[in-house]
Amino acid sequence: MVAFSLGFFSLLLLLPLSLLAFLAFIVRPRPVKVPIKNRHVFITGGSSGIGLALAQQAASEGSRVSILARNTSKLEEARDAIRLSTGRDVAIFSADIRNYEAVKKAIEDAGPIDVLVCNQGVFVPQELETQDIEEIKFMIDVNLTGTFHLIKAALPGMKNRSGRGPGSIAIMSSQAGQVGIYGYTAYSASKFGLKGLAEALQQEVIGENIHVSLIFPPDTETPGFAEENKRRPRVTSIIAASSGAMKADEVAKIALNGIKSGNFTVPCNFEGFLLSIATAGLSPQRSFLMAFVEVIAAGVLRVTGLCFQWNWYGSIEKCLEKGNSE
Repeated sequence: MVAFSLGFFSLLLLLPLSLLAFLAFIVRPRPVKVPIKNRHVFITGGSSGIGLALAQQAASEGSRVSILARNTSKLEEARDAIRLSTGRDVAIFSADIRNYEAVKKAIEDAGPIDVLVCNQGVFVPQELETQDIEEIKFMIDVNLTGTFHLIKAALPGMKNRSGRGPGSIAIMSSQAGQVGIYGYTAYSASKFGLKGLAEALQQEVIGENIHVSLIFPPDTETPGFAEENKRRPRVTSIIAASSGAMKADEVAKIALNGIKSGNFTVPCNFEGFLLSIATAGLSPQRSFLMAFVEVIAAGVLRVTGLCFQWNWYGSIEKCLEKGNSE
């Protein structure tokens, strides 16, 4: 009996260790560190919110920072604020992310980029049926097409960074780019598209020592957040309440650490961490330990996800019943 127990427990121990060894052998791309000190970090949407917080943190760590946004006066205010808080100067570029030629010129003027952070984004919550088609196009043009513009314009210079070590392309998605939510139809579509872009792009640029990071912040307290909340349908507010808002500085710190670690997926809170495991799919994974967690937890998180869906659809039904009775 004792021998049987020892053999059983040995088998229990051997199975996870064998899985860990297997994952350590197969995970790709391999782990990497992306330094930012004395390197050129180019950040879009850098005049406010997460982008400004990222620029301040990167500058404080010794990066040569460039920021791009549309509003020149806000860019100048951001430059002054970064200079005051870090003692470092920042290059500013005004361009509409939807205009490829304007973006290309700004990037050429800025010079070769080591770390590109595609942080621009707009969010207008509303049901698809009632949302203006121009608002839908605007979100897709800024959030998705604008990211294509940035990366396409920056890639030639990034590929020619001879002897400058690993480069990074960081793409700011959203938790709404991991799971569709009522009222986020257009926004989620634009953010879900970034995952396909990031996964395919990583395969295209890995040979150039360029590493892609896909960042998934939750609701974040930015200048536009209060205005966005005014437009939210009631059902959206109920569902989104399960994941609290974060401060821009918190998101920026987590995002920058994820970029420096070369992580492909960068969640920003516990809910985002669980969503990242639940939606891992065929995304690249550099850490064999995280790959182990994804494999082990996938089934449990699928059940958890179905429970969330049950709760969300219950909330939708209650709101619809209340609306019909009024």
